[in-house]
This record gives sequence, C-alpha cells and structure tokens, in this order.
Amino acid sequence: MEEIVGSSTVRDHIAASRQSDLSKELGWLAERVGRVLAKMHDEDVIHGDLTTSNMLLRRNMEDGESELFLIDFGLSYISALTEDKGVDLYVLEKAFLSTHPNTEALFERLLKSYVAASKKSSEVIKKLDEVRLRGRKRSMLG
Repeated sequence: MEEIVGSSTVRDHIAASRQSDLSKELGWLAERVGRVLAKMHDEDVIHGDLTTSNMLLRRNMEDGESELFLIDFGLSYISALTEDKGVDLYVLEKAFLSTHPNTEALFERLLKSYVAASKKSSEVIKKLDEVRLRGRKRSMLG
C-alpha cells in the first residue's frame, strides 16, 4: 500500500474546518467531491464504500491548491447500472450525514456539483431518490 505523504482524510478536514468556520473551504471541497464522483460514475466505476474517511486531501506545494484522492477501492466494481450509482451516492450520504451532523446543505452542494458534472446525472439522482425511499421504508419497518 502506498502512502500519500502530507495528506489528511476529508473526515478530519471537515471536522477541523467546521470548528474554525471555514465554510468557503468546505463548499469548495463538496463541489470537488461531486465532480470527482461524477467523472468516476460516468466511467461506470462504483466505489462501493464511499465515506469521508476514504477520501484524502493533500495541499499541492507548487500552487497551494488541494488535491483530492479517493482510496480503498477494495469493494469497487464496474457497472453501468444507475441503481449501483444511486446506491453508491446513498452510502456516501448516510456516512456523510452520520459522521458530520448538520451538514445537509453541504451534501446538497456536493450533489449539485455532481449533477452539473455528470452526463448521466438525471437518471442517477432519480435512482438515488428511489433508494432513499426504500431506506426510509426499511427503517420504519425495522
């Protein structure tokens, strides 16, 4: 396994940024994650374990910009099914909102960026909404 020197998890970055109220930085990050996931899904790559702990940020020493890396592709696979892409986003949404409470607006910004960057986003977001409904039904029934 290769180490990405000088990086930190997006999970830690969000926690630190929320404490110091760097909402502009978090907005940029949400948009960046949305674009990266859109590109990945447009190529039919499903991560399978999207969490903010499986995303790393590293500040580029040359220009000061942050680079985003997705890691832990152990559960990843190739699929063109919108169901799989919708479930991938649903897993991230659940992990995101449980790890980072009161960040619904930030996750919505991520999704807006995903929609803007993906050629197939309307079908995927429609499927995400269906998956959300199934998840609610399951939690209501126990």
